[in-house]
Amino acid sequence: MAKATPGYLGPYRLLNVVHTGQNCHIWQAYDDANDRMVGVKTLLDKFVKDREQVRFLRWEYAVGRTLKHPRIIEFFSLGIDRGIPYLVTEWFSAPNLKQRLNAGIEKIAYLLPKIVERSAEALGYLHKMGWVHRDVKPDNFLISDEGEIKLIDFALAHKQRSRFMKFFSGRNKVQGTRSYMAPEQIRGKTQDLRVDIYSFGCVLHEVLSGRPPFTGINSNDLLMKHLRAPPPPLEAFNSNVTSEFAQLVRKCMSKNPAARPNTMEEFLGEFRMMRMFKIQPKAPEMKNAE
Repeated sequence: MAKATPGYLGPYRLLNVVHTGQNCHIWQAYDDANDRMVGVKTLLDKFVKDREQVRFLRWEYAVGRTLKHPRIIEFFSLGIDRGIPYLVTEWFSAPNLKQRLNAGIEKIAYLLPKIVERSAEALGYLHKMGWVHRDVKPDNFLISDEGEIKLIDFALAHKQRSRFMKFFSGRNKVQGTRSYMAPEQIRGKTQDLRVDIYSFGCVLHEVLSGRPPFTGINSNDLLMKHLRAPPPPLEAFNSNVTSEFAQLVRKCMSKNPAARPNTMEEFLGEFRMMRMFKIQPKAPEMKNAE
């Protein structure tokens, strides 16, 4: 069997592909033994025998199995069947935040204060457990229609030995997603949990402005803006955002890690003391079924 097809993979009955990323498929599947729906992550055909991609899958499971929190996807098992490695998680049927943005963020704008708080709680727990995500972006937050969230994808996560101890990223290889990378991450320097806080600031800017904070004519131009350009004023893109919240987003995106909130708890402490919007958006009216 060259690739996963509808049928069984290990003990899991594959139903359909719900998402295809750069390196993997996410399947909706059924766990007959436990009578529950699950998510199954498999590598794309061309990566099934790629040692680095297989290592990322195994590492994601190694990280994920240590995490138990309502805002973080739960990991169940890791297996291999007919040469196909796979990762099994809880089933959470919801689009990611990037998909929500593409569909029109106004549909869930009224839930944004709740979504921001819950996303920050997920990252705060991850950091308390000693991990740094290193790939915080809209794609890695699943968002339900009710504003429930699940943080996903821990393939690039690294362990911190103590609260503010820094570490080297393997061979200093630059890893992450360019639109959300902190300056120290781009430079391949030592990193701590504040790289996630920078990336989270980029996510907040995109959610409220409709675009990432920086764009470039090419990859190098984009990375140089993360290194040198000041964060664009959020108020210029969204006049309903309060100046206090816009300033908090800019603080998260400070080039100097020391100028950012030191922890997600510090971010939440400030966030909970302010209004996000001048006028709270209303829930869209539901059309009456005919």
